[in-house]
Amino acid sequence: MALLFLSAKSEENDVVGGLQIGADDLIRKPFGKHELLARIRTALRRVQSRTNQSRLFTMRDLIFYPRKLRPERAGVSIDPSPREAGILELLHENAGEVVDRDTLLNHCWGLDYFPESRTLDQHIAKLRKRIEVDPSNPEIVEAVRGAGYHFRHS
Repeated sequence: MALLFLSAKSEENDVVGGLQIGADDLIRKPFGKHELLARIRTALRRVQSRTNQSRLFTMRDLIFYPRKLRPERAGVSIDPSPREAGILELLHENAGEVVDRDTLLNHCWGLDYFPESRTLDQHIAKLRKRIEVDPSNPEIVEAVRGAGYHFRHS
C-alpha cells in the first residue's frame, strides 16, 4: 500500500510532518496532472517491488518475512512500519556494505525527500528499539559515522 498526501500546505514543517506520520509522498498544490501521474506510478513501483520480494531472510536472530513486512525473533512478531521494513530489506540486500543516507531516503521515502532531514535517524532509532537485543549497542543496524548505515553479517 502507498499513501500519497495532496496538500495546499507548502511549509517545510508541514511536508516533514506529513512524511513523518506515514505518507510515502506529499504532493503540494498546484501540481500538474503529469506530475501527479508520475508520482503515483513511482509509488506503485515501490509497492510492487516490495510485494515481489517474498523470500524470507535472516539478520542475526531475526527472521524477516518481506511479504508480511514483519520480522520475528523466537516466534515473537515485531511490527515495524513499512519504511522501517524497507530499511531492513535494503541493509540486508547490501549486507557488509555501507548504505549511504541518500540511498536509504530514496529507497524508503522517494527521490524528492529532503536529505538534510532527521527523519531517517528517528526511524533508525525507533527500529533499533524494536529489533535490537541491546539498542545502545546495535548489531543489526549499525551506523558508520559520516557514511550511512550497514548490516554486518557474520
